[in-house]
Amino acid sequence: MGRLKTNTAMLVMCAAALASGTATATERTGSLGGAPNNERVAYVAVGEPTRAPIGWVEFCVEYKSECNTKPSAPRDVVLTPKSWDDMVKVNRWANDSIQPVTDLEHWGVVERWSYPDDGKGDCEDYVLLKRRMLMQAGWPREALLITVVSDKRGDGHAVLTVKTDRGEFILDNQEPEVLAWNKTGYRFVKRQSQSDQNAWVSLGEPRGPATVSAR
Repeated sequence: MGRLKTNTAMLVMCAAALASGTATATERTGSLGGAPNNERVAYVAVGEPTRAPIGWVEFCVEYKSECNTKPSAPRDVVLTPKSWDDMVKVNRWANDSIQPVTDLEHWGVVERWSYPDDGKGDCEDYVLLKRRMLMQAGWPREALLITVVSDKRGDGHAVLTVKTDRGEFILDNQEPEVLAWNKTGYRFVKRQSQSDQNAWVSLGEPRGPATVSAR
């Protein structure tokens, strides 16, 4: 019962976050995260199928109903001032509201993917929360892809890729702004397939595997 109350409170706060904000949508869309109107829209190169992170596999054991989905047609979000504003609000609210802790500090294990319903989590937990918030706001799951990258220090890291008709944008707990994927400085390793959230595909040039860190 305690967890149910926590989840309900979190969802109420998430909904409030989408409804709030001091700047208008138009003000926020100035450059759309570093992708001006006159800049060529770019998408990350998608490669061959690859193995899902063990964290996702174990998440699906715990949250079986959320992973019990059928393949579907890929869908991109139409990027409007409203959808841009929602992305910015979700990214900011989650980053400001969740206390960053490692899985070892939090759960006593090296790796565990879960919703940060107790207000604590690491990078993949931020991603799961942002993805859930946008899906509950009506965004298509096929456009919200959990992604593994190698960050600027070469460490494994998880971010949320949002696929839009104006390119791919990244929601990141290490970055306050929503950026186009090619403005992050990250090396993109793998992510969920658009057509099947339980299938993963490699990204960019084939290289060695990356392990998600605890940040």
